[in-house]
Amino acid sequence: MVFFGYMMASVTFGMLADKFGRCKVLCISFAWGAYFSLLTSFAPSYIWFVFLRALVGCGVAGHSQGLIIKTEFLPTKYRGYILPLSQVFWLSGSLLIIGLASVVNSTLGWRWLIRIASIPGILLLLVFKFIPESARYNVSSGNDKAALATLKWIAKMNHSVIPEGKLVETVEEKRGRFKDLFDPKYLRTSLQIWIIWLGISFAYYGVILASAELLEKDLVCSRGGSAVEAELGHTQEEFQSPCLCHTFAPSDYQIMFISTVGEIALNPLNILGINFLGRRVSLTITMGCTAVFFLLLNICTTITGLIGFLFMLRAFVAANFNTIYIYTAEVYPTTMRAMGLGTSGSLCRIGAMVAPFIAQVLMNASFMGALCLFALVCLVCAISAFTLPIETKGRSLQVGNSSCF
Repeated sequence: MVFFGYMMASVTFGMLADKFGRCKVLCISFAWGAYFSLLTSFAPSYIWFVFLRALVGCGVAGHSQGLIIKTEFLPTKYRGYILPLSQVFWLSGSLLIIGLASVVNSTLGWRWLIRIASIPGILLLLVFKFIPESARYNVSSGNDKAALATLKWIAKMNHSVIPEGKLVETVEEKRGRFKDLFDPKYLRTSLQIWIIWLGISFAYYGVILASAELLEKDLVCSRGGSAVEAELGHTQEEFQSPCLCHTFAPSDYQIMFISTVGEIALNPLNILGINFLGRRVSLTITMGCTAVFFLLLNICTTITGLIGFLFMLRAFVAANFNTIYIYTAEVYPTTMRAMGLGTSGSLCRIGAMVAPFIAQVLMNASFMGALCLFALVCLVCAISAFTLPIETKGRSLQVGNSSCF
């Protein structure tokens, strides 16, 4: 339901960010997400829990505007180095919540886990007074004075001065329009980006969900799950529940921790690929490798070998996400950048919602069929990435459809 809420709100937040500013939308989305996340911990029933989590997803949908702000402030030559480093902070948050869950879930319960996890989002609201609005957005909306004030503030912080002269740029009145994504100049790019976003999300959440199936039930070597269950610390009784649910054992958290660390493993190579090979070629390579490692999961191996395969899969799917986020933020002009990323994020959640049916349902019926489907989708995405019509490496960010900032 979080994905459903994200899908519903992402386009709206993108449109609002292009019309009224990135910082305002980012602040609202954090406040919205933190509020409903905290409210979830007081849910009196499962129905209320699901409803409130959907509203949390609506708030989270606006968080991607933070990437837009960073993209619009960074110089062209540094974007490919600085933006991928955001993944380090994403990883830190993921590891923190895994560690927190391993301690809080078994002692205070899930309600307190949600309450504690809501605290950073609430505290971050205090930071927004120090985050300026994007100067590129202000220029495109005709607010040159605000853009100049921001640039002077940045120059002062860096003990420098801005060049003499004044900002001159045509004011773009038509901003945040969904139909602009279908402009002939961007139609092919938009369609191929959406295919890639769908596929990457499908593969990313497929890996996460398939990991549990593979490790708990040992579908690869078909030993009925007893060997793996014993090694992971589960008992046969835990799997006799009608919903096949069981309480997380310490080994589950350890495996989650190890596989999550995998998301940062290829970050240095990903940065090199993005900057020297370009966004398209780098994404093509990582998508192709993702397809290969999905097929390698068919090999019957030890638990250590299986975790190694899953570790590399998490590394490649994370690199895919890293690259497509950067490419999408760079390829569209300022007047539709937030809308482009918001629409892509919305379609991305469709892939995330379809993934459980393949990683958990189809995989139990046809293990090889599920893995081959994941690999095929990744291959289609690799072809789509390779044939993207625009390479954004070294390309200045555009303000409108025909000008550069």
